[in-house]
Amino acid sequence: MFPLLPFPSPREVLIFALVLSRVAGIFSALPVFGGQGVPMQIKVVAIFMITLVCFPALALISPAMPDDVFALGLLLLREMAIGLLLGFVAQVIFAAVEFSGQIIGMQMGFTISQIIDPTRGTQTQVMSVVQTLLASLLFFSLNIHHMFLSTIVDSFKIIPLGAMRLNAEIINFIVKLTADVLIIGVRLAAPVMVSLLLTSVALGIMARAFPQMNIFMISMPLNIGIGFIILGATLTIYFHVLEISFGAVKTQINTLFNLLVKGG
Repeated sequence: MFPLLPFPSPREVLIFALVLSRVAGIFSALPVFGGQGVPMQIKVVAIFMITLVCFPALALISPAMPDDVFALGLLLLREMAIGLLLGFVAQVIFAAVEFSGQIIGMQMGFTISQIIDPTRGTQTQVMSVVQTLLASLLFFSLNIHHMFLSTIVDSFKIIPLGAMRLNAEIINFIVKLTADVLIIGVRLAAPVMVSLLLTSVALGIMARAFPQMNIFMISMPLNIGIGFIILGATLTIYFHVLEISFGAVKTQINTLFNLLVKGG
């Protein structure tokens, strides 16, 4: 009846909607792209165009047609949940970067000065923004975003539409992955933390030896200066830790695939 329409049957419309939901879930949780710094119009166009490009190349098997709107919405939410879980793997690293920036900013005395984070639209510390920008540059230089584009296609080959099921192993994996926020964050902030801790010990000794010295006025610029010096000197270590973390993303995604397939 409508030969010019790209979808000849309601079943193919359903398949396209499910693919769109999974792609939207990945982009919503993907670092940099999922932040509020990217306008919503660009996100919608990017998600729709990627779905149009991927859809013809995917040999998808349609799940059973839902009987009502509630079942259809539940099916769409399942596909979006798969995308959110895949994007969450990389989001953990950026959460650790932001956490390390908060630790460093607190140690350097930047707790009072807060600015608006353009990626989240909330107030955050200056050092968290700096650390996040450095991590974003490494994210693009290592082509991690290309890996997630290929992950979108691989996810449809491994996890059929409508086959996503949550189980205890997936929840345990998410909990362990969330614990990496603390581990990676402390690793990233360790050089500055140790250096400023030793600086505080030295200033405490000086305060006892020279009571007339105004240690408070000396400590503020000293902590900032030493903090920036240590950050610049250990920048290669910072990138090395992030490179190792980004290198483990592919393995974590494969593990998540296995758990999702097992759960389905």
